[in-house]
Amino acid sequence: MICIFAPLYNEMKTALSTAENTFSLRAAFTVFTEITKARLAVSVLFSSIAGYLLGVDGEYYPFQWDVLLMLCIGGYCMVGASNAYNQVIERDLDILMDRTKNRPVPSGKLTVNQALAIAIVLTIIGVVLLYIINPMSAMFGAISIFLYTSLYTPLKTVTPLSVFVGAFPGAIPFMLGWVAATNDFGIEAGSLFLIQFFWQFPHFWAIGWFLYNDYEKAGFFMLPTGKKDKSTSLQIILYTIWMIIASLLPSLGYTGRLYITPVAAVIVFLLGLWMLFYAFKLYKLRTPKAARTLMLVSVSYITLLQLVYIIDKFIR
Repeated sequence: MICIFAPLYNEMKTALSTAENTFSLRAAFTVFTEITKARLAVSVLFSSIAGYLLGVDGEYYPFQWDVLLMLCIGGYCMVGASNAYNQVIERDLDILMDRTKNRPVPSGKLTVNQALAIAIVLTIIGVVLLYIINPMSAMFGAISIFLYTSLYTPLKTVTPLSVFVGAFPGAIPFMLGWVAATNDFGIEAGSLFLIQFFWQFPHFWAIGWFLYNDYEKAGFFMLPTGKKDKSTSLQIILYTIWMIIASLLPSLGYTGRLYITPVAAVIVFLLGLWMLFYAFKLYKLRTPKAARTLMLVSVSYITLLQLVYIIDKFIR
C-alpha cells in the first residue's frame, strides 16, 4: 500500500514545494515594488525616456537601443534607491500615517538593514549604468539621490521649503534623458528641467492638500503656508502659470534644438489652461476632492505634454 501511494506523495510534495517557491518569489517581487515605489519610479522613468527621444538626432546623436535600455534600468535603480533610502529614514514617521504604515519597513516585511542593502545595491547599479552611458548622466543621477535623501527628506518635518528643495531632484529625470542622448547640458536640457521644476509645485501642493490630515500626523510641512488656505491656492495658480510659460518656451526659437511647432504650442497651451482651470477650482472650493482632482490632472498634463513634444518632433 505504501509503495502504491509513495509516488503520489512525492508528486504532491514537489507540487507544494514549487507552489511555496512561487509564492516566495511573488512576495519578494511585491516587497521590491513597494520599497522602490514602482508606480512612481515608472512614471518618472517615462520622463527620462521622453527626454532621450527628444535628444536623439539621426545625424549627430543616433538612437541607440543599448543606451535606452541602460537609461531605463539605471534610471529605475536611481529612483528606486531614493525611495528605499526615504523609507529607511522615515520609518518611524511612516507608521503614523494611514497611507504609509503598510510599507515594507514599518510593517516589518523588511528590516532596516535589508532595506538599506537594497538601496545601496540599487545606487551602485544605477550609477554604474548611467556612467557607462556618459559620466554626466551618472553625476546628475547621483545628485538626484543626494538631494532627495539628504535634503528633501529631512526638511519635510522642518519647513515647507522642502517642496522647493525636492523640486530639484524631481525635475532631473526629464533632462537626464537629453543628457544621456547627447552627453551635453545646454539650453535644451535646462529648458526640460525648468518645465518639470515648475510643474512640481502645483502637483505636490495638491497632494499635500488632500493628504493634509495624514501628513499632519507625522509632522510633515508640505504646503507653502502650512495651511489649506487662500494663499496656498494662489501660489498653486501662480506656479501653474509659470509652468505654462516654461512649457511654451521651445516654441519661441530660443531653446536650441529643442523646438515645438505652433500647432504643438497651441496644444500645450490648451493643456496648460486645462490644468489652470482646476487650479482655480481649488482656489474657489478649497476641498480635498478639488485638490485630488488637480493632482490627477497634473499627472495627465506632464505625460501628455511629453507625448506632444515627442510626436511633434518626429512628424514635422
